Amino acid sequence: MLKNVCVLGIESSCDETGVALVDMPAQGLPVLRAHALFSQIEMHQAYGGVVPELASRDHIRRVLPLTDQVLAEAGRTLADVDVVAFTRGPGLAGALLVGAGVACALGAALDKPVLGVHHLEGHLLSPFLSLDAPEFPFVALLVSGGHTQLMRVDGVGRYQILGETIDDAAGEAFDKSAKLLGLAYPGGQALSKLAESGDPKAYKLPRPLLHSGDLDFSFAGLKTAVMVQAGKCAQANGCTAADLPRGVLADLAASTQAAIVEVLVKKSLTALKQTGLKRLVVAGGVGANRALREQLNAACARLAIRVHYPELHLCTDNGAMIAMAAAMRLQSGQQVATKNYAFDVKPRWPLDAIVV
Repeated sequence: MLKNVCVLGIESSCDETGVALVDMPAQGLPVLRAHALFSQIEMHQAYGGVVPELASRDHIRRVLPLTDQVLAEAGRTLADVDVVAFTRGPGLAGALLVGAGVACALGAALDKPVLGVHHLEGHLLSPFLSLDAPEFPFVALLVSGGHTQLMRVDGVGRYQILGETIDDAAGEAFDKSAKLLGLAYPGGQALSKLAESGDPKAYKLPRPLLHSGDLDFSFAGLKTAVMVQAGKCAQANGCTAADLPRGVLADLAASTQAAIVEVLVKKSLTALKQTGLKRLVVAGGVGANRALREQLNAACARLAIRVHYPELHLCTDNGAMIAMAAAMRLQSGQQVATKNYAFDVKPRWPLDAIVV
């Protein structure tokens, strides 16, 4: 492997277009040089959720200008790029095809190798971009969109899944509960913000599988409980759930968040106890949740366990995590970039499918 390999990463799995440049030294962790991100939230708000066709079209408009922006910020040109990495899956098929198509076209034009990256592995390794980077081995709590998993991580590509969601993931529980309460898209963020002014003990909501004896998750029942409780509150106030007084909505939001966070924290601590490891990594969009961070930090401090997170601005989908994951796979010898430009994408791609 050449020294100081320059990796360009492109992320386009859903509703955010991300591009980043990472330098991979012969030894030591890869270093992020520049990244840029465009979120489609404003465009999708009118529809209350992501519209796949609109997402794909917007990626087409954004990816090349973002690439120019990143290269300019890093003081590089396309000629300096040694490897072009892209999100191969999982995600929206059309959106993935945009990133893959652009990456492979760039690779062919530059006569440089390309590398498809697993989106969830990008999230999993994103804490290595932070100033407080973790060390292997560790327990990882991956809470990204429709995925909630606990795993033991012994190295790049060396993952053992300890538990995962059997229906709704934590992110889906946030989003679906927010929609039931009439909150605007993106619902999870709106619910978390509203919860800051509410009482987390106002309503007794279930903690699914909290005492199941395993490390699996289930949040579908919580969503149903939120719907039932919102209906009771609406009946008591003589209105619809969407028209509840703000104080009631805040209490419902806080109670919902408290239920989700308690399950995530206790299952994570159980995973640490079972593995005997003293290091926890939290990755994915829900990892930015303030209540989750506060409770995990407090619980782990009592047990002398180190907790690592991505930087807040790198918790959601971004190109930096894709470039970083590609660089770490190359550096560890887990994968080789090739000049095969006949690409495909994997909208459904379990993380354990890339385990070696």
